[in-house]
Amino acid sequence: MKISEVAKMVNLPISTIRYYEKIGIITNDYIRRDQNNYRDYASEIIAYLEVVKKCLSMGFSINDIKAIISRNGMSKDDQTHIIKEKISEIEKAQKKLEDSKRNLYDVLESDIICEDGFGKY
Repeated sequence: MKISEVAKMVNLPISTIRYYEKIGIITNDYIRRDQNNYRDYASEIIAYLEVVKKCLSMGFSINDIKAIISRNGMSKDDQTHIIKEKISEIEKAQKKLEDSKRNLYDVLESDIICEDGFGKY
């Protein structure tokens, strides 16, 4: 497949796919060169990029994904550990948001007025 076909199938810009190649997210396992030296992507690249997109949507950074890929496979225990760490990060972020929301409700209930300047009653 050509890069434009891959981009359309996974709904990513061509520039993103090239960037993923440059930084090692897309490995040579998925790319061949044709006679004109154009990239020819293996059909498996589609499922692979969907996994990358899913990881990004779950809060993994590009560097996290790159580190996982560079391991060239991982044990079930390693995978479980990484996922549990991400769950913990999400739970901490949720708690922080809940605390912020509760603080804002407290401000509303205290009926603080800032018409004369912040912090003046």
